[in-house]
Amino acid sequence: MSQAIGNTALAYARVWHHVDASDRILGKLAERIALVLMGKHKPIYDPGVDCGDYVIVTNSRKVLVTGRKAEQLLYRKHSMYPGGLKETPYKAMMVNKPDEIIRHAVSGMLPKNKLRDRRLERLRIFPSYHMGRMGGNIMRSWDDGTLPPDWDPSVPTTTMTLQQNWRFPTKA
Repeated sequence: MSQAIGNTALAYARVWHHVDASDRILGKLAERIALVLMGKHKPIYDPGVDCGDYVIVTNSRKVLVTGRKAEQLLYRKHSMYPGGLKETPYKAMMVNKPDEIIRHAVSGMLPKNKLRDRRLERLRIFPSYHMGRMGGNIMRSWDDGTLPPDWDPSVPTTTMTLQQNWRFPTKA
């Protein structure tokens, strides 16, 4: 018997979530983002099906780490050539590529399988609050960094209605 019986296209519809990373702890933020990218907040969650949503993270420059991680944390990558190990400290990474800090943390929280790359493609990270044209897609903003228990994905929380949206013009 197939597991897909009874699951409608509306159940698999992807919603855009907005997260403000200002003054948030990196690990807790990455954990919540990973849950939404996997789709574990949906009642139709299946580990073998990619049913997660999009996540937009803004203000990645203002994310916090606890303890002495700011001095001790190193990001490593290797070019696969002899002597090709590159180590970048957290502080230098925060100045040059603050979005890669969150992407690396979320990547470590996702399961290591074939769906991982597709899930990471749905994660958009911006160092400041300006997110360009993607801001029009947002359906849900997290106020406290977590999904509220009474969250309903079918009810948009944006101030713009479908008639006001330029993508859905009304006929006069």
